[in-house]
Amino acid sequence: MSWTLDRLHPNILIGLAGVFTLLGTASLVVWLLGRLKPGLNLGSVPARVRSWWVMVLVMSVAVLLSRTVALAFFTLVSFLALKEYLSLIPTRRADRSVLFFAYLSIPLQYVWIYHEWYGMFIIWVPVYLFLFLPMQMVVIGKTEGFLRAAGTLHWGLMMTLFSISHVAYLLVLPAAGNPQGGGAALVFYLVFLTQFNDVAQFLWGKAIGRVKAVPTVSPGKTMGGLLGGLGTTMVLAVVLAPHFTPFDLRWALCAGVIIGLGGVLGDVVISALKRGVGVKDSGDLIPGHGGSLDRSDSLTDTAPLGCPFGDSRSG
Repeated sequence: MSWTLDRLHPNILIGLAGVFTLLGTASLVVWLLGRLKPGLNLGSVPARVRSWWVMVLVMSVAVLLSRTVALAFFTLVSFLALKEYLSLIPTRRADRSVLFFAYLSIPLQYVWIYHEWYGMFIIWVPVYLFLFLPMQMVVIGKTEGFLRAAGTLHWGLMMTLFSISHVAYLLVLPAAGNPQGGGAALVFYLVFLTQFNDVAQFLWGKAIGRVKAVPTVSPGKTMGGLLGGLGTTMVLAVVLAPHFTPFDLRWALCAGVIIGLGGVLGDVVISALKRGVGVKDSGDLIPGHGGSLDRSDSLTDTAPLGCPFGDSRSG
């Protein structure tokens, strides 16, 4: 199938319709609560729901239009995430030219994906940038803080560029390997389950959360939320797999475990980063959610863990 047929596959359209139905239901519940209980403090929930509408609409349009637009969208996501990361991490004034090349590496990573050049895609950040950027710092000649500067910059690129770009890589997988909608369906499956896992963790934590999972890093994370969210994500992964992936029951369960645990790991790692620099959110770009890094934190782990998994099952 061509990209056009893949992105307009009925399963994908039905899946998006389901997501918008969930958002519509959430909006209705928030509105009813506001009307029936005017004094009820819903906190950031209304702003979160409104932001979800915008995020889902933008991503849906990008993926449905064309491969080029979809890759441009993920390029922007990586750029915003790296920009927020660098705004949190102290950088040396002498490294401005290095940061320029770090930003330049973002579109190049997605060019490799566009041309389906897997060899460059998989080694560009972990090998070439790992070697080139420190070398550029050496040429500058400032040794004070060298290890911290080199390490934090490369770790940031691995997280905001290498990890997130794995979502986009799913778009160029051979369509024949997934009759349920090609790479676009795999992207829907990965992103939806990752974000739904975040919501399930939160709801289960509110309902049965008692024991803190990582109290010094993320006090809101509980064992009840973790286990409840993991179980819910595994069930949903199995239910959705026949409609969006080529996975059988065994592989669908594996996907649920990978996404359920990977999402938590990505979330708490970014939480540790923010606590380490003394901030609550990475930014204020997305009302109710924080910054782009706050919203993509789970994907920084689920995408690279799940992408090779999807590749091996998709030809």
